[in-house]
Amino acid sequence: LYHPHAKSFLITEAMRGEGGLLRLPDGERFMPAHDERAELAPRDVVARAIDYEMKKRGLDCVYLDVSHKPADFLVSHFPNIHARCLELGIDITRQPIPVVPAAHYTCGGVKIDQRARTDVDGLYAIGETTYSGLHGANRLASNSLLECLVYATAAARDILSRKPVAPVILPPWDESRVTDADEQVVIAHNWDELRRFMWDYVGIVRTNKRLERALHRIRLLEREIDEYYAHFRISNDLIELRNLVLTAHLIVRSAIQRHESRGLHFSLDYPETSAIASPTILRPRRVRHQEVLHAAIA
Repeated sequence: LYHPHAKSFLITEAMRGEGGLLRLPDGERFMPAHDERAELAPRDVVARAIDYEMKKRGLDCVYLDVSHKPADFLVSHFPNIHARCLELGIDITRQPIPVVPAAHYTCGGVKIDQRARTDVDGLYAIGETTYSGLHGANRLASNSLLECLVYATAAARDILSRKPVAPVILPPWDESRVTDADEQVVIAHNWDELRRFMWDYVGIVRTNKRLERALHRIRLLEREIDEYYAHFRISNDLIELRNLVLTAHLIVRSAIQRHESRGLHFSLDYPETSAIASPTILRPRRVRHQEVLHAAIA
């Protein structure tokens, strides 16, 4: 669902399966021009088509229209969607639903072994945050379930087999040379800027030019955050912004290095899929305090 004043709400793909039609603001259908299966095409095809039309025409959203279906059918088959949209002033039995593609999930991440261990001693990771090899190029629900069950069990067993380790004693945090932030709006603005350019430049369809633009803006944000970090007391929002920018940097660098289209990574500059699948792994040039970060697009 696209709504400027509401949190993200997923409109199920089943609506397309039940006859929902994707339309432009003037009511014209656009999916037949992208795929012979039209609205019944796979979700990655549909997502790219919506993204294409939005970027081509400068649209904030497109519309999913199910108003031609009987009202009682829609209410009985999609009660939660009907109720939520109605709360926002959208009657799906009479009006089309403003929609945008949902954010694609990252397949890859922190490199782990078969016991869910990272190369930071004592740090384990499982699920979509990891690069385990189970996901492949697309995020699939059954793969997530496999990862939850298999790697959670492996991690638990390994943790239980370890001898207790004495915690690291850190010195008291020194705030003597920093002050309270004078303008919190800086963090909020950078947060919004990161979210927008990652969606516009590193979203469903990518190009080298967009990725380079994103990388340039990420580096500017990193410098601003480092300066802010050095002069003001830290906050949860600042830490989260720093982590988001780091994650964005890893994603963009991985995408730039991948010269093909595979799964969730689709590049207009490299539309073909390579014959041999190979991961994109980023390794730090210098290892500092055992903080080793990996990123991969499987």
